[in-house]
Amino acid sequence: MKAVIQRVTQAKVTVTGQVVAEIGQGLLILLGVAPDDTLTTVEQMADKIAHLRIFEDAEEKMNLSALDVGGEAIVVSQFTLYADTSRGRRPSFIGAAKPDLAEPLVAAFADHLAARGIPTQTGIFGAHMDVALVNAGPVTILLDY
Repeated sequence: MKAVIQRVTQAKVTVTGQVVAEIGQGLLILLGVAPDDTLTTVEQMADKIAHLRIFEDAEEKMNLSALDVGGEAIVVSQFTLYADTSRGRRPSFIGAAKPDLAEPLVAAFADHLAARGIPTQTGIFGAHMDVALVNAGPVTILLDY
């Protein structure tokens, strides 16, 4: 499982002109699933991200988590995180899980994040989504489990 985590002051996801997810301060998480990922991977990733200290405290040090600041999250499925560009010019996505495995694991990840106390919304799996955000900092973290 791979995640690109962006600390945001606001973010939204639209599908065919309709807003399907929108948050203020929090995390925009682009989540990629590999064929060997399991619910254990989901739980570990959700726990890590919920407690990741990437928000600034009163001394402007990154010491606070999304939980500490009352942040929200949007989770967007992103199979392209598994792009292999080592050969040629067209990426291969053979390293990404098939939709029948990826979709329930992305949903489970969002559920686990919410269960840890972070209000969580999602994009629409498999849809063409437009993602807009204001990256605060900018802070962007890559996680690979």
